[in-house]
Amino acid sequence: QVQLVESGGGLVQPGGSLRLSCAASGFSLDTYTIGWFRQAPGKEREGVGCISSDDGETYQADSVKGRFTISRDNAKNTVYLQMNSLRPEDPAVYYCAADLSPWYQFFLKDRDAVDYWGQGTQVTVSS
Repeated sequence: QVQLVESGGGLVQPGGSLRLSCAASGFSLDTYTIGWFRQAPGKEREGVGCISSDDGETYQADSVKGRFTISRDNAKNTVYLQMNSLRPEDPAVYYCAADLSPWYQFFLKDRDAVDYWGQGTQVTVSS
């Protein structure tokens, strides 16, 4: 069965850290650009960042730049989102997605046309 599974979400205090994982099964991630999105209640899904399939080039949205880092371990067929200095505006359901488009076109693609989506993992930031 082809699927992406996110894990690592949870409750963290402001200023804290979490690492989300996106594990693929049924296909190999190494030829895919992997992106992270988030969606808070009542808001549209927004792109957080992505990582290229080949040279590890990454992109982060301005809202998370300097705080969030994306990395990949192709041997484990997994991509990570390291989130540091979490803020009250960061809580959302975080989704990973995989697509064969290049990283610089990833967030230009129609969401419905993205190859694979995970089911999401909840991140809550509260004291």
